[in-house]
Amino acid sequence: MAQAVSGAGGAPTPTKSRDDFTLLFVLEALVAQKLLSPQQAQEILAREPAARARVLKAQGSTGKEAARYVVSPVELVAAFQVPLVNGRGVLDEDRISEAAARAAGIAYLKIDPLKLDMALATRVVSRPYAQKHVLLPLERTEQGILRVAVANPFDRELFESFHRLTGLPVEPVLSAKSDILRSISHIYGFNKTLARAADDFGADAGVQVSNFEQLVSLSGTQELEASDRPVVQAVDYLLRYAFDNRASDIHVEPKRGTSLVRLRIDGVLHPVYSLPAQVHAPIVSRVKMLARIDISEKRKPQDGRIKTEREGREVELRVSTLPTAFGEKVVIRIFDPETLVQDIAQLGFEEDEKSSFESWIDRPHGLILVTGPTGSGKTTTLYSALKALAGPDINVTTIEDPIEMVWDAFNQVQVQPKVGLDFAGALRHILRQDPDVIMVGEIRDGETAENAIQAALTGHLVLSTLHTNDALGAVARMRDLGVPSFLLAQSMLGVMAQRLLRRVCSHCAQEATLTPDELLALQAPLPLLPGGVRLLKGAGCVRCRGTGFVGRTGVFEIVTCGGELRDLISREAPYDALVAAARRSGMRTLREAAVRKLAQGLTAFDEVVRMTSA
Repeated sequence: MAQAVSGAGGAPTPTKSRDDFTLLFVLEALVAQKLLSPQQAQEILAREPAARARVLKAQGSTGKEAARYVVSPVELVAAFQVPLVNGRGVLDEDRISEAAARAAGIAYLKIDPLKLDMALATRVVSRPYAQKHVLLPLERTEQGILRVAVANPFDRELFESFHRLTGLPVEPVLSAKSDILRSISHIYGFNKTLARAADDFGADAGVQVSNFEQLVSLSGTQELEASDRPVVQAVDYLLRYAFDNRASDIHVEPKRGTSLVRLRIDGVLHPVYSLPAQVHAPIVSRVKMLARIDISEKRKPQDGRIKTEREGREVELRVSTLPTAFGEKVVIRIFDPETLVQDIAQLGFEEDEKSSFESWIDRPHGLILVTGPTGSGKTTTLYSALKALAGPDINVTTIEDPIEMVWDAFNQVQVQPKVGLDFAGALRHILRQDPDVIMVGEIRDGETAENAIQAALTGHLVLSTLHTNDALGAVARMRDLGVPSFLLAQSMLGVMAQRLLRRVCSHCAQEATLTPDELLALQAPLPLLPGGVRLLKGAGCVRCRGTGFVGRTGVFEIVTCGGELRDLISREAPYDALVAAARRSGMRTLREAAVRKLAQGLTAFDEVVRMTSA
């Protein structure tokens, strides 16, 4: 990070004036850093008026608004969408700002919305001042220096004025103008909304309620308007914010004096907000109302669902409430159809694993089991298999608790214990509905297990899940549920355990090596691959928010029930004998499958160790 440059009294003293941050300066920086050719720079200079008009149009600025809006040189260059030399993307505001910061001799910072200090920003500067000067306070360092994101690194007058305003030494860092303005809107709009909500709900307030699913339209603006109802807007904003950050879950947790909001991104929880305690109950009530669950009931857990739209596609939200010591905790799980229902090729299978799995689902009847803990991607795998099977000539019926994603191609049944419709009962009735393929959300008891086996033996393809640590643990689990070994051996086509590993960010991936201790800790040799072993590790960048990971991929332990293994299951052979037979037929353990991903440069050592057991 750049050091604060200070003059008398700690005021910053850049060597250039604000007028030096021009289009020519930025273009020269890009040419010097080989991000643009001289010819491309000349072309951009020649077409500057058209680009300026394009930026103003994109901002929705016309007339007097256009006259007031100052187009930065970074915005102008970004408007041309020049392809990068390596072919991986275009010159966007982030890359241009980074190059300009390097040329200006100050630090560049990609603003991370999950790490903004809302209290500091609103305490230090007003919203009109921040918007007018495109400036955002980020943090106060241990040395008492105020780090500030700016769009013009040479604005001496602004830095001196801000130093006088705050009485603190100022360290400017260059950030993309669009990021700064978006963050200002987010911080001041959301903060104002929460403050109004806190005033409105000093005490508990109630709302009213009563369909399985309703379409909820989130407000379209990115900014929280003062005229909107505070709690409604706050909840809408939290949902949009979670969508924008690829979150799979939103946690709203009551604490002694605050309400904590956390997002789960790529399987890891990140704290993002600390809300005033008095707005927690109204926010929970708003979520419960959208989910069509009883607002007045606060003493017992409840479940509901919300359906909304994002970028033209429907998104399912599953809501769960839980009474805790300080109030009701709410978890909203986000089910994006593009993530939950994928093509089988997108799940992360190796070619031989994909062939095995597809050979199972191509069979007309039999039992397929997928095992793993909560959050390991079992539902995604089953839905993707059902998507591959569904068609006009195939009757696909599912029994779920709850229905994760409403999908038109399937006939989906929601388990309802209150009316006596459990997994076992639903499965009995479904067999009278002439099904071809049956998906049972989870085999939890002996009756469901027995019915699933009978369905598999009587001409149906049955897919289900179990909670076991590895694939062959499913055999012992089914025996524990009372399934006779000879029936299990006859009906089971295959069993698969799976986990999700975070993928190394492609933008900041660097070559890595393993120490002898790390190689020993893997307890599995690096495989010989056709392209050779390529170990990568994410250094952390703006696109992965410094984590080194973006997205996840599956790893699988696949066991096909062939002749030898079927015979051993039928004879109730011990677990070790089953494992030995499975390995002879080509099974890779979860750890070995994960080490294979490591050798391909798809994941990192720490992730392999964290998510798989030897």
